[in-house]
Amino acid sequence: GNVIFEAYGGDNTLARVRARTHIRADPGQRGQGKGCHGYSGKDVLIRVPVGTVVREEETDRLVADLTTPGQRVVVARGGQGGRGNVALKTPQNTVPEFAELGEKGDQKWLSLQLKLVADVGIVGVPNAGKSTLISAVTNARPKIADYPFTTIVPNLGVCQLPGAECQTLVLADIPGLIEGASSGVGLGYAFLRHVERCRVLIHLVDGSADDPIYNYKAIEHELELFNPDLAKKPKVILVNKMDLPHVREKWPELREELRKIAGHGRIDAVSAAANMNLLPQMQKVKKLLDSLPPEESTFDAEEEQKKQEEIENRRVNEVVRLRHGVYQIISDKRLAKSVAMTNFDFDEAVERFYRILEATGVRKLLMDAGCKPGDTVVLEGYEFEFQPEANLMELNAREDGYYD
Repeated sequence: GNVIFEAYGGDNTLARVRARTHIRADPGQRGQGKGCHGYSGKDVLIRVPVGTVVREEETDRLVADLTTPGQRVVVARGGQGGRGNVALKTPQNTVPEFAELGEKGDQKWLSLQLKLVADVGIVGVPNAGKSTLISAVTNARPKIADYPFTTIVPNLGVCQLPGAECQTLVLADIPGLIEGASSGVGLGYAFLRHVERCRVLIHLVDGSADDPIYNYKAIEHELELFNPDLAKKPKVILVNKMDLPHVREKWPELREELRKIAGHGRIDAVSAAANMNLLPQMQKVKKLLDSLPPEESTFDAEEEQKKQEEIENRRVNEVVRLRHGVYQIISDKRLAKSVAMTNFDFDEAVERFYRILEATGVRKLLMDAGCKPGDTVVLEGYEFEFQPEANLMELNAREDGYYD
């Protein structure tokens, strides 16, 4: 069977997959007597969070970008079942005594990376009040305490906006951003990738900090270092902790400085702890989000699969001389599949394989490359002696002296 990943909106971590190092689909059943075939292997379905990026570990090739709930992609295909001896009958051989092997399925190591899918990402220095903000406007209940790095995993929440339209806003609290996060300092590097999915960013500034302007610049700089495109995302700046008197006193001056640095007027004051001016700001963020052009995914798993198949289909058989008396066949997709499904324990199967080499022109390629009878030929991990005759039975008869 195939191994299939499905995007599931009920998770926001990869904990389910992390516990399963090896994922195997059902291998199916062997063929039965009286011409009956066995049942096909069953697919295995693995649920992963929406926003999961799947890459091949060895080549770093992008396999899938699961951004929509219910989206499925085959990450490892099962092999084709081999045919039994009844299916291999020919007019010349009405009772074949061999069968094909089943083709091996894909075996690969995959790297999974989660980039949470949210409309809005909330960024800021630790203890700026991001978790308090998301808990105030959504049903999310992150851990909140009066010390830095309280939040160690991203939190998703859905904000229900007032009005008859029943509009919603999906927010993500991105934890652990400090100066140097883009180079691995603190927890930020592990979570900066989540910001890439967000279409709008809320930069929450701690108005009670010793130097709010310095903190704002530091976070903006880290976002740009991690990915220059993050600096171009639309942002809303909210100065938090306006319930404190000394923060309210310096608010007018702070607003002017932030306007000069940011270059826009989407700056306002809030208090997450006192739930002050939060919903009006969420409504403004929703209007900003709606004014943006829709984003389209640039990766199509099916299209990528077709491209890979086209590349494999363009491969042609080649013969390479490794050293004196040893030649290697670089096979195309069809020949590689024939090798994998041939049971070399049976003489009839070996003879059929020699006929395949003849029909595909590989025998001629070997002779043109200078391969002589008795030389070693390497093909897909198998080694055999090159023989000019395609009929193995005739060759064995000659070796046994029946033609003398």
